[in-house]
Amino acid sequence: METLFLAYNRRLEDTNCKYMRYLYGNIDWNERLIGIKGARGVGKTTMILQHIKNAFPNRNNAFYVSLDNIWFSSHTLLELTEYLYTHGVTHIFLDEVHRYPDWIREIKNLYDNYPGLHIVFTGSSLLEIDNAKADLSRRVRMYHLDGLSFREYLAINEIADYQPVALDEILTNHQALASKIAGKIKVLPYFERYIQQGYYPFLLETTSLQSYYERIQQVIATIIENDIPAIENIEYETLRKAKRLLVLLAQMTPFTLNISSMCDALSTTRNQLIRLLSLLHRSALLRLLYTDGKGLKTLGKPEKILFDNPNLMQALAQPADTGTVRESLFAAMLSNSHSIQFPRHGGLLVDNKYLFEIGGKGKKFTQIKDIPDSFVVADEIEIGFGNKIPLWLFGMLY
Repeated sequence: METLFLAYNRRLEDTNCKYMRYLYGNIDWNERLIGIKGARGVGKTTMILQHIKNAFPNRNNAFYVSLDNIWFSSHTLLELTEYLYTHGVTHIFLDEVHRYPDWIREIKNLYDNYPGLHIVFTGSSLLEIDNAKADLSRRVRMYHLDGLSFREYLAINEIADYQPVALDEILTNHQALASKIAGKIKVLPYFERYIQQGYYPFLLETTSLQSYYERIQQVIATIIENDIPAIENIEYETLRKAKRLLVLLAQMTPFTLNISSMCDALSTTRNQLIRLLSLLHRSALLRLLYTDGKGLKTLGKPEKILFDNPNLMQALAQPADTGTVRESLFAAMLSNSHSIQFPRHGGLLVDNKYLFEIGGKGKKFTQIKDIPDSFVVADEIEIGFGNKIPLWLFGMLY
């Protein structure tokens, strides 16, 4: 157990509290059971360690441990908790819960049997708490952490610090908003760098664009080889096909799925292909779009496929298709607080109300002409006009 304490203190000492993610202030840390899920690499571990540093002057009242630690190969979470609880620990922070067998039942038992204990856990985007056994969903307050927005990228790199802007305000007042920001910083060069190397907080730990993409490739491999098998009963050959599928999709343009040709390329069946896509969507590697937003519930064929964020696509295919990179970025920013569907006309439909056509600075309204609540989202422009809005401004949503 001493090794766990050493690891905890070492991680805490190495944690920088200079910048706090957007979600930090939205969490009610007083809740007895808190779950934080999100894609691998977006900063869940850093955020809970920052909270320990900020909220516990006496660090002995809290304890952090990753449940993928080898210590758990011969010990149990209950054994650790009993020791911590009887030694004055009031808050326990459990990282990578999806890597621990039957973690849902164990956390439920901890919640019920240690009434004075506060538990915070983090896990993969794959986790489906609402459908979890043992009624954990009735006890837990769940939060979701996304990768860095453009607004956060500017702040974490100490370029500029702005407050988030609501979607309605962007749609009605984008010229004034863009003018205020663009008047103080050179937005477009920073935005171009963000699209290439800005979604994952570990950008601060990498020395080059290539090393950043290599880190993303490691993230992808860990998700497919470790995270998915920890949650789903899946064969190795299927995991190998998941990797191949990602590479094929990164090379395709546009991202409309031809089931037959993709099945042939992967030597797989339609049902297995749809299951793979669903797993990659839940893993926050892909984003599947449907006309009604309900396709995932029935494992139906998606109308459009994007990568969860543009950095993923670019790490697999360099150079990546510019149009799909833009759409992936727009969807990543909007999905934080809004729903996204595939429309009958135009590029993307948001909240079943707003229609967006996304492109470069020369993008026209041809495809969405005379459609109410429709907008062109244009890259490579600092300030828009009328219903033409710069792409970078949507990076200020959260």
